[in-house]
Amino acid sequence: MPVRIRQPPLDRALVSQNARAVVDRLREADFNAYLVGGCVRDLLLGRRPKDFDVATDATPEKVREVLPRVRLVGRRFRIAHVRVRREVIEVSTFRRALEADAPRRANGGATHLSERGVILHDNAFGTIDEDVYRRDFTINALYYDPCEHVLIDYCDGMADIESRTLRLIGDPARRFREDPVRMLRALRFAAKLDLRLHADTEAAIAPAREMLAAIPPARLFDEFGKLFLHGHGERTFDLLRRFELFDILFPLPASGETLSRLALASTDQRIAQGKPVRAGFLLAAFLWQEYAERAGPDAGASLGDEERERQAADVLARQRRTVALPRRVAYFVRDVWAMQPRLAQRTQRNVAALLEHPRFRAAYDFLLLRVAAREAPEELGAWWTEVQEDGGEALTNGLPDERADGRKRRRRGGARRRRVKRANAPEAAAS
Repeated sequence: MPVRIRQPPLDRALVSQNARAVVDRLREADFNAYLVGGCVRDLLLGRRPKDFDVATDATPEKVREVLPRVRLVGRRFRIAHVRVRREVIEVSTFRRALEADAPRRANGGATHLSERGVILHDNAFGTIDEDVYRRDFTINALYYDPCEHVLIDYCDGMADIESRTLRLIGDPARRFREDPVRMLRALRFAAKLDLRLHADTEAAIAPAREMLAAIPPARLFDEFGKLFLHGHGERTFDLLRRFELFDILFPLPASGETLSRLALASTDQRIAQGKPVRAGFLLAAFLWQEYAERAGPDAGASLGDEERERQAADVLARQRRTVALPRRVAYFVRDVWAMQPRLAQRTQRNVAALLEHPRFRAAYDFLLLRVAAREAPEELGAWWTEVQEDGGEALTNGLPDERADGRKRRRRGGARRRRVKRANAPEAAAS
């Protein structure tokens, strides 16, 4: 039986008024509706939720009848996106639980699993008593009534909130078999919310980790963003390494860990400062060691452009077998890699071309990571920093410039200053 907690310890001022309005409208139409999931968890942890989810016994079609500006999305399970002013509230219908976790299933309907037990399709509606057992963690299975200020707790989620424990609902081994991505979610929540894994949840990871290979690469790319591009990537990286999940996603050579950790720390810092980040920058760091070993000394400085391109394409193709790389991301990675040996070729013509390249700032930031990891000369990083800080005329005017006919010429400083200015424009700094 659920426990009803009146006056739960959360700040009602942090509850979205738009989400409250959605709940009110559904209640007025004689449907049950509650805030649920991560928004309730965050409220209880004293954090301001980024978005709000509502669970209801109204079907998606009924939600569309009751509320304006509704868009139905999803194939595996239909949900309603309700736009209220500038906010989108996600409204889902109570789902039926799996038989193993909730034997009180009332009506028919099948859950379709793959041979490995991974959920392929499940669109069966149910009641709140069944819905709770389809949720993954106890701290995500708390239902909050913002009208009456009452919390409904089926699985001792409130106790786990208080002890800062992350615990799966039901048998952990079975839940990981149903959806191996739950292992990644567990470590992401542990890193993000500073939680400890329950002993049973922790023990179930090792036997199930190879099942991540059954997950479509496109879905794992989506998870990549959630793991590493939300400000807690370095701690997530540590947990993934500890539970031997990182090597399944990215077969990282041991010698490449330093660069990856530096890239993660830089990304976390940029997010904390409100600066933009790119998935491609981290992927360039994660895969750099393998590419560098294939390209040879100085990141392939002695190779032709076609050969460097071939080596990069091969590394990225192998990575796509586990984690998909959209074309735009792959191009970003290849540009950053290709510019590393060019940064060491300091002729006027090459410097001018690099400073005008749209990926220059990302390639320069990557060079600084390599310097910090002692994979590139410190003097090279300092030289490029000085070129950007003072306009670089004094440094670049004395450089040789090789022409097609083998003769050398010197470029005039005015054009150099304009190029440096463009390279340091704000839009070039997003790496």
